[in-house]
Amino acid sequence: MTEARTRPGERPGERPGEASSAGGPLAGVRVVELAGIGPAPFAAMLLGDLGADVVRVDRPGGPRLGVDPAHDVTNRNKRSVVADLKSEEGVRLVLDLAARADVLLEGNRPGVAERLGVGPADCHARNPRLVYGRMTGWGQDGPLAPRAGHDIGYIAVAGALGMIGPGDGPPAIPANLLGDYAGGSLYLVTGVLAALHHARATGTGQVVDAAVVDGVAHLGAMIRGMVAAGGWQDRRGANLLDGGCPYYAVYGTADGGWMAVGALEPAFYAEFARLLGLPEDAPDRGDLGRWDELRTLIAARFMSRTRREWTEVFEGSDACTAPVLSLAEAASHPHLAARGTFAATGGITQPAPAPRFSATPGALRRPPALPGAHTAEVARDWDLPVSVPGVTTPTPLVERAGDRLP
Repeated sequence: MTEARTRPGERPGERPGEASSAGGPLAGVRVVELAGIGPAPFAAMLLGDLGADVVRVDRPGGPRLGVDPAHDVTNRNKRSVVADLKSEEGVRLVLDLAARADVLLEGNRPGVAERLGVGPADCHARNPRLVYGRMTGWGQDGPLAPRAGHDIGYIAVAGALGMIGPGDGPPAIPANLLGDYAGGSLYLVTGVLAALHHARATGTGQVVDAAVVDGVAHLGAMIRGMVAAGGWQDRRGANLLDGGCPYYAVYGTADGGWMAVGALEPAFYAEFARLLGLPEDAPDRGDLGRWDELRTLIAARFMSRTRREWTEVFEGSDACTAPVLSLAEAASHPHLAARGTFAATGGITQPAPAPRFSATPGALRRPPALPGAHTAEVARDWDLPVSVPGVTTPTPLVERAGDRLP
């Protein structure tokens, strides 16, 4: 194949008929996702939310989790084909997709993609400009690299789990948000976009090794600095931001609800104390020796009213105090509703694309992709030169200007 050239008026990486200002800031970027669970699908969803054309390669038999594909929000803004990577035909399909893609994402254990014949070397032989994103818990090397794991173990080893929760109880489990998604998916996306920028500037792709343990450790940068400066104790429930501070904590209300307090700055604390009704002789906020006394006093005040009543008291103030809402309640919060933070699409209440762009907004373009539902569509749009399972594609590959990064 001859190398494509960028036509006059086209920007590098832009495909004919695909305006870079429409459909999100990543419009025209092609992404292949090898189906898996956890952070890699979420990362691919985020790229899709931002406008990328994401093709998910599902395995025969459907997903491994007991989630109805029609309700798996992490598969929105994607298209799906099915391929058996244990077959020559399935491997050929993935390599043909990789040859036309800008990015490939996979979340297998180290060495699995190589054994299947779709590892970085195999894909770069077809497309040296490809950004090959790898998502694992432990990383591609190190003693634990080949071992199984899940979010809770990764954040435990990285030092994050031990920081969360009361000092006199076990660590609190933050669902899988901190490890899989904050330390995993978001770092994978950051790495992929940085590598894509490099590929467009140099014509050279690379491998992005995103490990949950690395990302979670990186998230602790500020805390590590505070430890070094003597401003953070290496034990939970004893610090300014981990619940140890009585004015950065969660308190129960009379009806069994909870209120979150983050009145750190003196002016905000003064507003908080006034609205809460703390007496003038309450312990000084700066007297650490009386923090327990102050906490008891604040807790007693919150238990005198319901969550709704306290919400009304603090509404519109700078007291930095908010109700702790459930998933259902959060979707209908007035501020989030006004911003459109959540969208009810296809019968599913789900987060809207984030962040927001003034010129190239993301959008919910497609519902969750059902496995194999877009085989013919992808074969046509990506000019696949082989017979995709269930579809005969008679048109050979015709490389179009802009299909390649410069």
